[in-house]
Amino acid sequence: MTTAPLKLPEDAPHVDEDRTAHRSATSNHPLHPLPPVLRPHHFGVSVPDLDAAIDWYGRMLGFALESQMTIDTIPARIAFLRRDGFRIELFEGPGAAPLPDERRMPNRDLRTHGNKHMCFEVPDVRGAVAALRAQGADVAFELVVDGNPTAFVHDVCGNPIELLQPLAVDKPAA
Repeated sequence: MTTAPLKLPEDAPHVDEDRTAHRSATSNHPLHPLPPVLRPHHFGVSVPDLDAAIDWYGRMLGFALESQMTIDTIPARIAFLRRDGFRIELFEGPGAAPLPDERRMPNRDLRTHGNKHMCFEVPDVRGAVAALRAQGADVAFELVVDGNPTAFVHDVCGNPIELLQPLAVDKPAA
């Protein structure tokens, strides 16, 4: 059976100039409106102290300040940090509510819908945790799930960050 390409409305985002949706070998959905390349760009985090967060992500995780700006209409001070082609966007907005205690622990945070945490793959979770702990990082917990070491640390604002070793399914076959 042959199907005609899906044509999308003129104002649909992320489609080719001919308004054709894309087929993907990796998606469960044979037609979707996004271009063939889709990669993470950044993860946004609201923080109470932009300067302290910039310092923490630099000292603890090796992120470098890429740019900083103020957007008066939001209003917010914003910074982009970058490492290995990935960015973290930090927002400091006046009057923002602090992170509730129940959102600080990943297992309790799962009871609230929404974004949960960002995760970074490291070659050795135990070594990374030891190095972060030596620098004063707040380690929430370490555990092994299905043979995969993982850990959660908190940034300077209490936001959870996961560290994990490459998963067996991601490792090249020997």
